[in-house]
Amino acid sequence: MNDLLRLARSLRCEPADPRQAFAHRLRVGLAVAALILVLSLIR
Repeated sequence: MNDLLRLARSLRCEPADPRQAFAHRLRVGLAVAALILVLSLIR
């Protein structure tokens, strides 16, 4: 669990520009969705 929290903190990004924040969240969300898809296809 501590590893997951450390990973979440490292992925955290709070730039002053809202456009950069949105793009970062979108990339992280797509990466998580791709990981879930791959894991669901393996099982």
